[in-house]
Amino acid sequence: MGGLGLMFFLLGMSPGFYVPALTNLLSERGFDSMVVQWAWLSGPVAALISPLCVGALADNRFSGEKVMGWLGLISSVLLGGAFLVLDLGCPAWVFLVLMFLCAIISAPMWSMLASISMAHLRSGEREFPLVRLGATFGWAIAGLITSFVLNADGTVVSGYAAAGVRLLGGFAAFYLPSTPPPGRSRSWRTLLGMDAFRLLKERDHLVFFSVAALWSMPVAAFYMWAPKHLAELGDTKASATMALGQVSEVVAMVLMASLMTRFRVKTLLTLALGLSVLRYALFAWSGMDGTRTGLMIGISLHGFCYTFFFITAQLFLDRRVPIEMRSQAQGLLALFSGGIGSLIGTIAVRQLYDFAVVGEHGSWTSYWSILAAVIVMITVGFVALYKGVAPSNPSR
Repeated sequence: MGGLGLMFFLLGMSPGFYVPALTNLLSERGFDSMVVQWAWLSGPVAALISPLCVGALADNRFSGEKVMGWLGLISSVLLGGAFLVLDLGCPAWVFLVLMFLCAIISAPMWSMLASISMAHLRSGEREFPLVRLGATFGWAIAGLITSFVLNADGTVVSGYAAAGVRLLGGFAAFYLPSTPPPGRSRSWRTLLGMDAFRLLKERDHLVFFSVAALWSMPVAAFYMWAPKHLAELGDTKASATMALGQVSEVVAMVLMASLMTRFRVKTLLTLALGLSVLRYALFAWSGMDGTRTGLMIGISLHGFCYTFFFITAQLFLDRRVPIEMRSQAQGLLALFSGGIGSLIGTIAVRQLYDFAVVGEHGSWTSYWSILAAVIVMITVGFVALYKGVAPSNPSR
């Protein structure tokens, strides 16, 4: 467990340095919301392309730890290059191209590490949340270092730090437990990850993946625009404030070990959706009273929202999907949530920002209120449509 936890720590620490700082960094350099949107679109576009294919290769051709290692090394070079060209004052498109390439290479790393972990843990439902805590600690510590040690909330230093940690993680991945491919297929359909779409024939799988995509749309606003709202309210250490979400994530991860054995998947997913509504309602409150109180409380709920949804989702798939398709299933989750959902969401929340905040149509209050209302509708649809029926081809 120790090596897996360390790998999660390094994997979480890298984006923890630059993700919370990205919007404010680009804004301070004079880029408008369109450049911010394209920078944030790199992840969703990448999630449409690489996680499913890479997961299929790991299921059928290459050892998982070797795939992880090479993804980490290559993406670290691209990430460092992206912030270097930004530092040198190159045109925005050069930075964006490198960010897109980095995202395409690194996008499968989260789902790959989840699959490797579950292949070696004796009890995934009890042990995986504890191992996954490494990423939470890594992200939180990176945010604190960015704000209080590096003073890099608005500088490219946060990007350089992220690239350095990613490089270290790439080397560390080669020392993960050996995870040979469990499958033997050589068909192009399988190697491209197309077999994973058969999971959508199950009603609950279809509802689950659809809700993951829909929920990811309003959630795209969290790291993209919450730091901007904090900065407008006078918070000069927004990266550290955003780390409050990782503090609650620690609590949520510890609770997951027992919650998964006591409650149905539907209950935990519904709880995550409900807390997401409350989070954005609190953000809207900050928009009304002009203080950071609602934002800080809402950010503190992030860990519960994220953990109760995505960690439950990953364990749900590991429980229901045949072993030879588990990396592909995790890749399919990345495609629906981090790809389709986040892609549409990133564009939509930027347009809503221009309308509500820049265009002063209710400002931050209406911005967050609209997103909260969207999640309410998603929650109602999930509760009505998800039945919790056992799969016709159970994995165990």
